[in-house]
Amino acid sequence: MPASPEPLREIAGLGPTDLTDQILTATEPLVLRGLASGWPMVRAALASDRAGLDYLRQHDQGVTVGAMLGGADAGGRFFYNEAMDGFNFQRVHARLDGVLAEIENKLALDPAPTIYVGSTTVDTCLPGFRQHNDLDLGGRDALASIWIGNRTRIAAHYDLPDNVAVVAAGRRRFTLFPPEQLTNLYVGPVDFTPAGQAISLVDFHQPDFGQYPKFAEALRHARSAELEPGDAIFIPSMWWHHIEALSPFNVLVNYWWRQSPDYMDTPTNALMAAFLTLRDLPPAQRQAWQEIFRHYVFEADTETAAHIPPQARGVLSPLSADGARALRAHLLKKLNR
Repeated sequence: MPASPEPLREIAGLGPTDLTDQILTATEPLVLRGLASGWPMVRAALASDRAGLDYLRQHDQGVTVGAMLGGADAGGRFFYNEAMDGFNFQRVHARLDGVLAEIENKLALDPAPTIYVGSTTVDTCLPGFRQHNDLDLGGRDALASIWIGNRTRIAAHYDLPDNVAVVAAGRRRFTLFPPEQLTNLYVGPVDFTPAGQAISLVDFHQPDFGQYPKFAEALRHARSAELEPGDAIFIPSMWWHHIEALSPFNVLVNYWWRQSPDYMDTPTNALMAAFLTLRDLPPAQRQAWQEIFRHYVFEADTETAAHIPPQARGVLSPLSADGARALRAHLLKKLNR
């Protein structure tokens, strides 16, 4: 019998101004119970779904948003189609007020066609919302996004930034896996994805252990929690997370930030370049390059280039904004040969 996920560690009693550096730089996930319980959005949603929808309407300026629409037969799961040459949903652009009306019209349906507005910048979508519904992240330059929909299932994926996500309406179940469970999650294509990130192909509601036997091992390392309105979760960079919205009306507000300077590129670019330059080399050459990467990248320290005069270290020097611009220009010139 496959193992059930362990509960996530929790802290209660913190408020929006109580998030410490210790919490926000952690490498383990953490549930923050009641963190945003005082938000007006949370109080409205707890009163009723319609009160929550009306609260969003107070800040709506008639903006157009991107939405994902799925049929009721998909059970809220946004995924590939059967041939994996497309998806089981369609993307549309619509006014936010129309999306909110569509969610309201379907509150009593179960199952219902799935409606999902994902990763929309809060300040663009709902001007003024953050004046009374926000977190103090200690000066971090975070991207605040909002996710609005009905019952949905978002496949396990990872994100590069650290993340604090607040359940502002409805209930959500989070299932997390540490980064080293990549092999056991049976991840799909990296360059053709439903929403930008590679996802696990396992259906968490009906896992096929015959097709995906190592997923049982992933579950041994899984951690899970169900969050109510006002609860939040800290998800460290690169942790895999599967998210289920369990209510007919759900709102999530999340904050993404990186612990690295803005001038650093995403490591995904290095992965794509590695497909182009390294993966298909003969095994002995790949092993040699693995040692080079270990030395210059993964285990680099002050001793790596200590034997070279500082003025001659070039890209072995600590990266700066100017150095990043020069290196990027060099790489573009090489790639555009």
